[in-house]
Amino acid sequence: MPLPNGRSINTDQSGDTEVLLGKDAVPPRCCSARLSLAVLMFLGISVVYGLRVNLSVAMVAMVNVTDPAGARNTTAEPACPLPSGPENSSRALQQPDGTPQYPWDSETQGWLLGAFFFGYLCTQIPGGYLAGHYGGKIFLGMGVFGTAVLTVLTPLAAGLGSRWLFALRALEGFGEGVTFPAMMAMWTRWAPPLERSFLISLSGSGGSFGACLALPLTGYICEQLGWPAVFYLCGGAGCLWFIFWCILVSDDPRTHRRISEQERDYIINSIGAQGKGHGWSLPLVSMGLSVPLWTIIVTQMCSNWSFYTLLTSLPTYMNDILHFDLQSNGFLSALPYFCSVPVSLLSGVAADWLIMRQVFSITNVRKIFTFTGLVLPALFLIAVCYAGCSHILTVTFLTLSTSLGGTSSAGVYVNQIDIAPRYAGFLLGITNTFGTIPGVVAPIVTGYFTEDHTMAGWRKVFWVAAGINIGGAVIYMIFGNGKIQAWADEEENGEEEEEEEEERAVGPS
Repeated sequence: MPLPNGRSINTDQSGDTEVLLGKDAVPPRCCSARLSLAVLMFLGISVVYGLRVNLSVAMVAMVNVTDPAGARNTTAEPACPLPSGPENSSRALQQPDGTPQYPWDSETQGWLLGAFFFGYLCTQIPGGYLAGHYGGKIFLGMGVFGTAVLTVLTPLAAGLGSRWLFALRALEGFGEGVTFPAMMAMWTRWAPPLERSFLISLSGSGGSFGACLALPLTGYICEQLGWPAVFYLCGGAGCLWFIFWCILVSDDPRTHRRISEQERDYIINSIGAQGKGHGWSLPLVSMGLSVPLWTIIVTQMCSNWSFYTLLTSLPTYMNDILHFDLQSNGFLSALPYFCSVPVSLLSGVAADWLIMRQVFSITNVRKIFTFTGLVLPALFLIAVCYAGCSHILTVTFLTLSTSLGGTSSAGVYVNQIDIAPRYAGFLLGITNTFGTIPGVVAPIVTGYFTEDHTMAGWRKVFWVAAGINIGGAVIYMIFGNGKIQAWADEEENGEEEEEEEEERAVGPS
């Protein structure tokens, strides 16, 4: 099924707007191999985010707040009034007898919550590079599986001391660092350009869904079975997912055993030459000088600051300031992520529709969804600062902030595959490496600001996150770009020239 004039969407001269496939050439998405891959990725990313955030809620159960070493500053006047009567007594966490607890202060907790990202930083770029060359199936699968196995060891590491737990969490991050670059490398070969926004938004929204499930379930499991059971069950879920991943997934539509011929031809022809893996050599100098790439890096760092601040510290805010019991804490902390899933999916559908109908160029579509995904959440974070001790207003503003942040999944978070489809996995490794720095720093900064458990300290946390978000939006609106960059085609052109030279050499003989 060659396209007219042998062209594909990715080889379009404008690189930004023209649509070259007719509606009849597009096989239905329902029950397709590409949708099945997106769903499996969604579940896998849900698992890894559950493994990532379960410590945020479990930390409340792991820390012995009655120990003087872990409860410094608790004699200060509470920022918000404590619930009276039975509600106040319900705050005392009831776990099964013999469940261990530890005297970790706020600073230690901040380091433990940020430890994951120290390891996560190390494997993003190597993972993206290798997944782009060999294919992403083995790297994504082993990233989830390895993290799941290490998660099962969390209770043992905690019993040995905070330094052992820090090391284990960093090692988990090391294993999980390859997952998102591997996911993007697979979409390089699987995602037709007119479906990129939806498919990548669907698979990536597993992060919000995983947080949505993990936060309330962690609180419930802690109270019913004790916090060690959280890590055993979450780790087991990751191992179960790995079995289905190995059986059902293929690196490339050409080698998939259950894909229809129509769908395979549609994917291969619409992606074109950009769907092939890149070679060992990369245009690193051109990448390093690319303004669109640096724009993605800076914007993603800004967006991730508020995301990781809430992801790691929201349960602590719900506990220390608003005084929710652990189960309520988990459910209310999960509510923003629950709402962000449909927002992400609808944003992906809307972005693909706008591109397919040529309402806006790819560049403008990415800017619209990035702007709404950064500025609107920032405004609601500022509103949280003035909600005071109102439970309803605080939860509402936090939910709106995180939910609207989901629109950026169809913006800056898809942009790597727009500007350089062939190198998308490697570029995501680069952008995610920089984007993970807030994951390391934000919990530590939050722990510093909130050392005294005051409302003023938490206002600083939300103001800083909002300001960084707005700064990222301004930068992306000025410098963002959705066109394939010239350096992204250099290897393709070079390979074609080499093939022609080889054919000439073979011809005369």
